[in-house]
Amino acid sequence: MPVRLYLDAPLTEGALLTLPPEPSRHVQVLRMQPGDDLLIFNGHDDGVEWLAEVTRMGRQDVDVRIGASQTCHRELPRTVVLAVGMPANERMDALVEKATELGARGMQPLQCARSVLKLSGERAEKRRAHWQGVAVAASEQSGRTRVPLIEPIRTIDAWLAALPAEPAPGEVRHVLSFAPDAVQVKDLPADARHITFLSGPEGGLDPREEALARQRGFIPLSLGPRVLRADTAPLAALTLVGALG
Repeated sequence: MPVRLYLDAPLTEGALLTLPPEPSRHVQVLRMQPGDDLLIFNGHDDGVEWLAEVTRMGRQDVDVRIGASQTCHRELPRTVVLAVGMPANERMDALVEKATELGARGMQPLQCARSVLKLSGERAEKRRAHWQGVAVAASEQSGRTRVPLIEPIRTIDAWLAALPAEPAPGEVRHVLSFAPDAVQVKDLPADARHITFLSGPEGGLDPREEALARQRGFIPLSLGPRVLRADTAPLAALTLVGALG
């Protein structure tokens, strides 16, 4: 597959564009030359990517000519959002990368009572921007035509309070749980088109947080008898939904 690049800009056949700094560096590192082919997507036109050709290699920037558009179908048929208690260290980077590859539409990083990673202010925004870059790179690599939106970091209490009290038609909310009344992924309603999975950090959600989630329409969901890591559980749920089609 040709090199794929994400450009947050309108794209039209025949347009001549100078690539922004980051995509330009990517092309230069690969030692591409005028006449080499690329694929470009902008995330705005669902299921569309454009052929492109390198026309100039500058010292700091690269020019390309946009060619014909082509349609492709690589997104999940259901919209899946992961609301995750942020795991510590570099595990959040890997979680964003793999969730993007598996088709997540968006991610909401959360600070919970048992969170090890604590971020606020400028540090929080820098990490969010970093994770958004991870999502861009994973979308380029995996062939997606959308880039998942990484939302600003919020506390779980503030995020739950801002949700509508009841899910909309076609929407389901699940909190990953070992509760005795937890349902299975195979029990998802056939007409569920938008799914939100809520999962905790290391140590999981505390009982108060899970109770608050239930009050906002989150149904407990079991992923089996084994205890999964904070960065494994949401990926497992996403994978199972992808297998359902």
